[in-house]
Amino acid sequence: MARIAVIGAGMGAMAAAARLAVAGHRVVVYERTGTYGGALGRFERDGFSFDTGPGLLPLPAVWRDLFVKTGKEALEDRVELVQVDPSSRHVFADGTEVALPNASRAGVVEALDAALGPTAGRRWSDFLVRAREAWDRTRRPLLEEPLWPNWEVLAERDPYPSVPHKRLLRTRRAGTLAEVGAWELRDARLAALLGSHALAYGLDPRTAPANTAVLPYMEYAFGMWYVRGGGLRELARAVYERCLARRVEFRFGTEVTAVVEKDGRVAGVELAEGGLAEAEFVVAGVAPDVLDRLSGGSPVRGAGEVPPRRGGASRLTVHLALRGGRAEGTAHRTVVHSEDGDAELDCLFGATPGMTARPTVTVLRPDDPALVPDTDHEAVTLTAAVPAFGGESDWAATEVFALQAENLISAAERAIPGLRDRLLWREVRTPADIAAATGVADGAIPVPTLAAAGGRLLHAANSTRVAGLFTVGGWSHPGGGLPHAGMSGALVAGLVVEGPEFRGSQ
Repeated sequence: MARIAVIGAGMGAMAAAARLAVAGHRVVVYERTGTYGGALGRFERDGFSFDTGPGLLPLPAVWRDLFVKTGKEALEDRVELVQVDPSSRHVFADGTEVALPNASRAGVVEALDAALGPTAGRRWSDFLVRAREAWDRTRRPLLEEPLWPNWEVLAERDPYPSVPHKRLLRTRRAGTLAEVGAWELRDARLAALLGSHALAYGLDPRTAPANTAVLPYMEYAFGMWYVRGGGLRELARAVYERCLARRVEFRFGTEVTAVVEKDGRVAGVELAEGGLAEAEFVVAGVAPDVLDRLSGGSPVRGAGEVPPRRGGASRLTVHLALRGGRAEGTAHRTVVHSEDGDAELDCLFGATPGMTARPTVTVLRPDDPALVPDTDHEAVTLTAAVPAFGGESDWAATEVFALQAENLISAAERAIPGLRDRLLWREVRTPADIAAATGVADGAIPVPTLAAAGGRLLHAANSTRVAGLFTVGGWSHPGGGLPHAGMSGALVAGLVVEGPEFRGSQ
């Protein structure tokens, strides 16, 4: 039995802690804040409750596997996991609307044909076939195995099977997600639908590689899920309680100030309150720059490894308390697309990032009595991508975020007529709030790992140059997103238990 110190109580860190405890190790989690879950938080006021992080769960099989491997109770014994149907409703710039069924390709084809024209569904269905091929080619090396030492192989060739496209007397193939939309989908609304999946993760469709297609594929193949009875924060609670059941010890309000190593191997962690907590292994659920600081300022990644991936975008969230109940048949999620998509992307990802008056906004309207004081009220959450900001002067620009919050509400009125007349109050959460919850200085959101693009969308390996020191969570392999966090926990547990010869689940 080894002593293992885990830095941070985010979802990936807790996933690793539960698996390591089941393997017989003594695990202590040190969390600088007063609670667990990392970005998967909750805001409560006046009987209303809101998720402050992700509001929907793709690929729940990752978390089902965690519960199967760490105890007798299944995930569904601990939370009420339900599919949302429709998966999403989309309001496009030209006013066209479409509601897409959950995990039903035939249903999606029928809906797109009815809303966008008789060939739209077939073009989207053909795209999903190609996206599945990219998924099959990358699922194991990018999600289920530790990062390859020769990771350059993953960075060289895009696994998405682009369709040949004749342009200006030349045959070309799509190399970016935007080109997939323009050349293969050939409809501005379908292209906006495709691009919104990248934008949700803070990726620019114009530069994101074509195999970003795996992100919409995950949704349309495996469905989108919600935890009824309190939202996705309840998933964090269930994982935390599973850790406790496996005798993982949590020390909240305890900040780690240094990772201690001796003779090239970790020896424990130093705590802000004083003293050394000895450990044979340390699992760090923090951003790369934070881990480097804890390790004395020198990078802990080995020579030749993927450079640390930094996010370029964050998220602005506006929680709305509304009078009047949720109408029957209301979609759980509505994506209101920007009226000027090019201008939005220029503002988000241009040389001088800024805000846009016409953002793409995701409107979440859960059918969950646990979120409201009574049936005569509704809890709604609006989210949009914004640039990640760093530095004290940026956080002082509260008025900028307040103005952008107004833009989100104005966009949401296209999905909820009469929204402002129902508004009781709003709560705006900025990148500064994300920074406070996660410890990432600029509030950036980590993106899922993707192939090609020269490796810029790969994340650093879970192993480090220091023996016994591992990284977990969104800023290490396999990157950001709730499914990826759970996968990173499984990978780290395998590396600790089985050693460097571990090659992932079979």
